[in-house]
Amino acid sequence: MKKYVYVVTDRNRSSLHVGMSADLAKTMKFYREMPNLFFDSGQQLTRLVYFEELNSEETALQRFKLISRFTRMQKERLIRPVNPDWLDLSIGLNYEKVMFTRHAAQQQQVISLF
Repeated sequence: MKKYVYVVTDRNRSSLHVGMSADLAKTMKFYREMPNLFFDSGQQLTRLVYFEELNSEETALQRFKLISRFTRMQKERLIRPVNPDWLDLSIGLNYEKVMFTRHAAQQQQVISLF
């Protein structure tokens, strides 16, 4: 089972939060729906700026613990090479799922014609 270690930030990049998840799309949905649960409105952590996909929970936990201990500068050095503009990477998370659903619906329509 795949696990993800990720870094989210707010629109001003003032806060960086490291987390671990089995379902990154669901986790980001949670951050967007409950933005004030842990932080005030100025620190809404809604931008996924970095993530790693790992093959085991143990490996993910080790990586999570390591990145969590990083200083702000170390986290920025981790993010910048893969996402220099700090774009929200969560936009593409559901792409494959959406395309598969559309394809399946189109196939169903074709089958119903016969």
